[in-house]
Amino acid sequence: MAVTGLLSLHLQLPGCASLKEKRGRLKPLLARLHKQFNISAAEVDFLDAWGDSLLACALVSNDVAHVQRVLQNVEHWIEDEWRDVMVVEARIEML
Repeated sequence: MAVTGLLSLHLQLPGCASLKEKRGRLKPLLARLHKQFNISAAEVDFLDAWGDSLLACALVSNDVAHVQRVLQNVEHWIEDEWRDVMVVEARIEML
């Protein structure tokens, strides 16, 4: 049976002064998430806010533990490696 995991990440982008700058900071992050973790990721809220973003990351697998582990690793990777954003809140849901 297939399991879908959804990671919702509320991010702050300190010092972001325009939507163009925000897109320039998020686009490489989204591409890297796809490449590094083989997940789907997109900005889904705060589209017009300069300093905030809500990302949704999704993964489908037949192993619940694998989905949980990968999505937790995504959160920790962003906190550790992506220094120009701050994780305000992270939530994992299994669908």
